[in-house]
Amino acid sequence: MSSDKHSSPNTTAGRRLAVVVMAAGLGTRMKSDLPKVLHPVCGRPLLLYVLDAARGLGPARLVVVTGPGADDPVAAILPAGCERAVQVERRGSGDAVRTGMTVLEGFAGDVMVLNGDHPLMHAEILHSLLVRHRTDRAQATVTSVVRDDPVFGRVIRDEAGGVARIVEMRDATPAEAAVRELNVGFYVFAADKLRGALPRLTADNEQGEFYLTDLIHLLLADGERVAAFVTDDLEATIGVNSRVELAAVNAVMRRRLLEALMVEGVTIDDPSSTYVDWGVAVGRDTVLRPQTMLTQGTVVGARCTVGPGCFLADVTVDDGAAIVSSHLVSCHIGPGCSVGPFAHVRPRTELAEGARAGSFVEIKASRVGKGSKVPHLSYVGDTTIGDNTNIGAGTITANYDGRHKHPTVIGNDVKVGSDTVFVAPVTVGDGAYTGAGSIITKDIPDGALGVARARQEVVEGYAARRRPPRGDES
Repeated sequence: MSSDKHSSPNTTAGRRLAVVVMAAGLGTRMKSDLPKVLHPVCGRPLLLYVLDAARGLGPARLVVVTGPGADDPVAAILPAGCERAVQVERRGSGDAVRTGMTVLEGFAGDVMVLNGDHPLMHAEILHSLLVRHRTDRAQATVTSVVRDDPVFGRVIRDEAGGVARIVEMRDATPAEAAVRELNVGFYVFAADKLRGALPRLTADNEQGEFYLTDLIHLLLADGERVAAFVTDDLEATIGVNSRVELAAVNAVMRRRLLEALMVEGVTIDDPSSTYVDWGVAVGRDTVLRPQTMLTQGTVVGARCTVGPGCFLADVTVDDGAAIVSSHLVSCHIGPGCSVGPFAHVRPRTELAEGARAGSFVEIKASRVGKGSKVPHLSYVGDTTIGDNTNIGAGTITANYDGRHKHPTVIGNDVKVGSDTVFVAPVTVGDGAYTGAGSIITKDIPDGALGVARARQEVVEGYAARRRPPRGDES
């Protein structure tokens, strides 16, 4: 993970740690009304990944700096155990740290400062940073990476190899701009030294902001030791400042999630066209076919096949089910069920063991019993279907009268003829039948046949009478 190999937990023992996460930035380059740290990465606000990494260190205090207002949307997602510090005016990263330290008044130990827009960071790299800081007995430690980049600030070394200063690209000379060691933006400070430097920050710059990097310069001017932790984990240092970078981070996170599933025994035919959100669970020996998307809240059991061309959101799929080219939302697919192709299974729907929802079928707020089938071209809404029932093609449950939804109940072992319309509320008993083309408006008792259609008439010679006289076809 890192070019620094100091990783003994004993090095970090006996000294308290607080973490301050800066999450108040609006992210103007995102061109969005949504705060930057709330943009989703694989279905989850990117800030939460940063908080996971921070909590992995077991800090004594975890402070998140947010924007003002009781209804600030960032504050609304903070997990239990996080403390909030409110940055009333967004005046730069230095001001954000100053705001965070107001919550940590009297705290003794080390303070780690993180950006809330680096969702690919993880506890291992932060642990290595902390170990380097304490091993070097530094008063401040910056994290750097060696790579080409036209934006990041440069870490400038002195003749002895120590940190001399950090130069933003807009202020860099040609020689400084050629330096490939970049300031990533993860820091550790001795709390007392940080607290002493903060009042001396100034906003004497073109942006009128307080810069976090100026704290490093103040400590260097005081003769304090500033160390650098150089990491070779390039992915962990990728931040999100634009939609382009958001897409890049999503791609990395998605790859990680898919690799984790494959390690656990899931077959993914084409990872480049398969999308799985954070928190999705998939059982072993399940196959995910191309062009499949599993979003948050979805749990797929073992020995299933999902795809190609499937979208599942907040869906539970039990073992051995098969879903092909279909759209499912907030529903439960039982063991051994078959769905699709081109089915739409909507919220509050349950398919019991071995049930089938076939091609061009829509099911909403309904239960399809064990072994029952809705094979094709049907709409089932607000309906309870018993076991081993077959719903013929073109069946519709007319559940809405323009004001209210009404239920349909279809029993066990029922045979529904094609093109049947059930006008709810209506109940069909066990073992009953309906005739094809019927409009059922009354209950059908057990074992009965319900037929409701006009009597067919055959008019002989009709076509000949309709044909115009010869020569008068116009």
